[in-house]
Amino acid sequence: MSTAERSAPHLQWSLVVPVKVLARAKTRMSRAAGPHREALALAVATDTVAAALRCARVAGVIVVTDDPRPAADLAALGARVVPDEPDAGLNPALVYGARRGREMFPDAGVGALSADLPALRPAELARVLDAAAASPEAFVPDAAGIGTTLYTARPGVPFAPAFGGGSRAAHRARGARELLLDSVDSVRRDVDTPDDLRAATELGLGPRTAAVAALLSPAPAGTDR
Repeated sequence: MSTAERSAPHLQWSLVVPVKVLARAKTRMSRAAGPHREALALAVATDTVAAALRCARVAGVIVVTDDPRPAADLAALGARVVPDEPDAGLNPALVYGARRGREMFPDAGVGALSADLPALRPAELARVLDAAAASPEAFVPDAAGIGTTLYTARPGVPFAPAFGGGSRAAHRARGARELLLDSVDSVRRDVDTPDDLRAATELGLGPRTAAVAALLSPAPAGTDR
């Protein structure tokens, strides 16, 4: 690596995080979480956003939500909160958030990040974003190899996310570069089911998710980060 490459500034990113209305969030956790389901959904989103904001490559986080409770909590962390103005589904919401992100951070790339990454580590996210900077569009598949946890577009590149069922295949079909880095498990481990939560617990949950997970029965073990 040349001296110029070592001294070159890293590309900064704005990340769009979609947060569901809590009453409709984490429905596949209903049986395991019981009365704590909404608290778990909020905790997971909060730990995700907090970790993203601590990432050195992240200029800002734009949260798209119509729920005032996560809106208040995530704004208090330093996220920019915007309503789901299109109200036309996930991908239109992400495009709207990305447009706002490019207005706020015009020199940054823009990415869509899952709100379901309670074990997210800022250093692992930085590694992924640095790898994404080498391609016009890139994405990270989820741990199951079916969905997507992060989609990115460099500055000036159209932002065209394809989240939904089978989004890994959809993003590949659109020509986005798939990022399969070693040792970035926390960026791939989204949580939708009790098994997902146990796997995230093994990686090390964020503090808010760990606190709620401790209330579940049986409580996942090993919540230290």
